[in-house]
Amino acid sequence: MSRTSPDATFVPLNVAVITISDTRTPDNDGSGDFLAASLEQEGHKVARRKIVKDDRYVLRAEFSALIADDEVSVVLSTGSTGLTGRDVAPEALEPLFDKAIDGFGELFRSASLIDIGAATIQSRAFAGLANGTVIFCMPGSPNACRTAWEEVIRPQLDARTRPCNLANLMPRFRET
Repeated sequence: MSRTSPDATFVPLNVAVITISDTRTPDNDGSGDFLAASLEQEGHKVARRKIVKDDRYVLRAEFSALIADDEVSVVLSTGSTGLTGRDVAPEALEPLFDKAIDGFGELFRSASLIDIGAATIQSRAFAGLANGTVIFCMPGSPNACRTAWEEVIRPQLDARTRPCNLANLMPRFRET
């Protein structure tokens, strides 16, 4: 079980929050609002925030720009991880990854089981590394984002989390 070390220093990260949707607007983006507020409450900086159309080529272009942006260390995306015809985030984004973080989807579905039961099999939440940028892709519902944030992402983005966290590893992600 992870824990927060009292003698470690918090390291604020620059994070992009991307909502993938054909229907969300800045006025009704509850999941994006939750993630942005949670990041800021923890002390991280929301470096970019955008709503992106659910189209595989638009997604690849937008995420490629974020991956190449030296001001962005982490991308949190919400939406497009289900099974409908418009849900294309895994197909669009996984080819951009240098390495998959398989444990994120596994742990997210395990944590979701408590709230939504067997319906968790419909989630294709996933994560990976691309050019040293950590990318977490979660479902579009605010409850799913809350589960992902509280159970998995928050402790992994906190440099004080022990025994290990992604925040402390980030400088080594770009080593060749």
